[in-house]
Amino acid sequence: MIVFKPADLAAIESQAQAAAPNEACGLLEGISGRGMFAVTAVHPSENVASDKADRFEVDPRLLLRLQKELRDGPTGVIGIYHSHPRGRPEPSDSDLAMAWQPELVWVITALEPQPESAAFVLVGGAFEKIELSDSVPV
Repeated sequence: MIVFKPADLAAIESQAQAAAPNEACGLLEGISGRGMFAVTAVHPSENVASDKADRFEVDPRLLLRLQKELRDGPTGVIGIYHSHPRGRPEPSDSDLAMAWQPELVWVITALEPQPESAAFVLVGGAFEKIELSDSVPV
């Protein structure tokens, strides 16, 4: 399960809408353990992919800066998010080809017919859907 503050999930959806028809992307900061992810901050990135309409690439300078800033703190980079302006909130073949860090969660936001987000983890070379919540579980 991944848990967001409602405002953070709304910020990702707003970024996705603003970037359309291109893909939006960024990094998720938080804590993780035992299959649980808790997002504490969202870090939007410029999409530095050569084909922004069908691909995304997080700016590596953002990743390096965050890794350095968070190195000895209680939080870390726990995930990647991006949008699918014209598709479902499901991983594409190119998403799978880019996924090489099984410790990260992937959040995908689709825009049509309305913003919808889903979360995935990499298990045995394939994406597995996990629950996404914008409220703290009881």
